[in-house]
Amino acid sequence: MAADKYTWHRITESEDRIAEEGQIAIWTVNHKKLCITRFEDKLYAFYHKCPHAGGHFVEGYLDTKGNVVCPIHRYKYDLQTGRNSSGEGYFLATYPVEVRENGVFVGFPEKKGFWGLGR
Repeated sequence: MAADKYTWHRITESEDRIAEEGQIAIWTVNHKKLCITRFEDKLYAFYHKCPHAGGHFVEGYLDTKGNVVCPIHRYKYDLQTGRNSSGEGYFLATYPVEVRENGVFVGFPEKKGFWGLGR
């Protein structure tokens, strides 16, 4: 299977402008609202609302295991995979983050056409 392809968008020129360890910040990237956080000195990006009830993750928190916790029902999602780690079966959209010499970038999957066979 081919590697995932992404369209990369620069969100800031410096990693220092991103949220501090354990904080969740909201950013608009390519007209989409995302949350960005830093956990164990690595950056993570994910959709800004909980897929269960639409809670805003910026009002939630990170637990000690690297899960983002929804402020409404306390559902937990793994920052790396988006999997619902508290067992309810939901999935959170996550996006890769790269720190490069010229800034911090978030990748969005390239859209595929009919039946996933290209553009």
